[in-house]
Amino acid sequence: MTRRDTYVCGIDAAIDVVGGKWKVLILWALDAGPRRFGELRRDIPGVTEKVLTSHLRELENDGIVSREETYEGAVRRVAYTLTPLGVSLNEALDPLGEWGRKHLLGPGRSS
Repeated sequence: MTRRDTYVCGIDAAIDVVGGKWKVLILWALDAGPRRFGELRRDIPGVTEKVLTSHLRELENDGIVSREETYEGAVRRVAYTLTPLGVSLNEALDPLGEWGRKHLLGPGRSS
């Protein structure tokens, strides 16, 4: 899973994996359960197909997301799920999300 040879600290390493806006939103969407590509596109407004594809590949290479192909006759279905490592990363991000809800979203907003 190592992306670079050296990191300054654990935060540096974690940010290297989830860096940017979209990866955290992908993790958030997958926290609800397996999602197909089209579902993820709908769950994450504004993400382009190219960026979503790229980030899913990176998260898969890092062991955060797994990709499962199934076939129903001639139709291929691909679903993405969090791996145990991805679940633990989401658990680590929960306090950050709570901080954002408390300090930036204001009362009554849950997203």
